[in-house]
Amino acid sequence: MYCVKSQHTIEDNIKKSRFIAMIFPCRDEQTVARHLHRLHGEYSDATHVVYAYRLRTPQGFVYRFHDAGEPSGTAGKPIFQHLEGKNLIDVLLVVVRYFGGIKLGAGGLTRAYGNAAKRVIDEADIEPFIEMANVKLSVTYSQLQPLEYLLKKLNGRIVDQQFAEQINLVLELPAEQLPTLQQSFPLFEKI
Repeated sequence: MYCVKSQHTIEDNIKKSRFIAMIFPCRDEQTVARHLHRLHGEYSDATHVVYAYRLRTPQGFVYRFHDAGEPSGTAGKPIFQHLEGKNLIDVLLVVVRYFGGIKLGAGGLTRAYGNAAKRVIDEADIEPFIEMANVKLSVTYSQLQPLEYLLKKLNGRIVDQQFAEQINLVLELPAEQLPTLQQSFPLFEKI
């Protein structure tokens, strides 16, 4: 599985129609909704704002695609097929169309939306998906520096810290690194 590291945009003109394809990393449907709301406002004069998304959840994959007024199956589905074909997760892909006056036909629309999706995916910064885990851990003040050093080696980070008699931490790190963390700090609680 792969994910998009950062937002990317491309633009294409096909028979006087303007296609703007954008890809976004998204972890949940609320983030997808925020992006779509913003884009509908930003491109309020566009003829169509077509999208597809694919998210990984603990219950499995959640995905949707929307043709936005284009003939059924000619816009959202070709975009989704590229997301699925490239095994991309936690991603939203939007293609905005400004109609140029020349009808493309069902096959032409499918190709145009599919090619825009393929191009933005090919140009985007894609990386392998790494499942992250969050853990709670309490350490003494003398253990903090060794923990920070270990987290750096494990590609982890401190998400939250509260200083008291001991330091109460919330850590995020790749799930595959939990056994290594447990060797040095066995008393953590997975959340």
